[in-house]
Amino acid sequence: VQLQASGGGLVQDGDSLRLSCVASGRSFSSYTMGWFRQAPGKEREFVAAINWNGGSTDYADSVKGRFAISRANAENTVYLQMNSLKPEDTAVYYCAADLGRRARVAVFSYEYDSWGQGTQVTVSS
Repeated sequence: VQLQASGGGLVQDGDSLRLSCVASGRSFSSYTMGWFRQAPGKEREFVAAINWNGGSTDYADSVKGRFAISRANAENTVYLQMNSLKPEDTAVYYCAADLGRRARVAVFSYEYDSWGQGTQVTVSS
């Protein structure tokens, strides 16, 4: 599956952004989808994930209450609504697809099989 992320940009502290990730292929509705981010000089970290029907989600503690992940299976798209952005949210954001079947939403990068190219989010103070 191929993934194309978009929606990043330069915003100010406290602003909002919505990232989108469009997937190719017919089986999107069966995938768990996740968002990860990587800041300069840091490891890639988990941000949020959503299961195949949107019934289960998980978030990193650092974004709980500010970010919301959702999906539109009819459009092969997963979203990440980011509110109350902070300078520490600055990173390249990647969407990813977990093609396996798990009893829980995948939160580790090694559990994901396909990755998008990343979109830059920069939050100025």
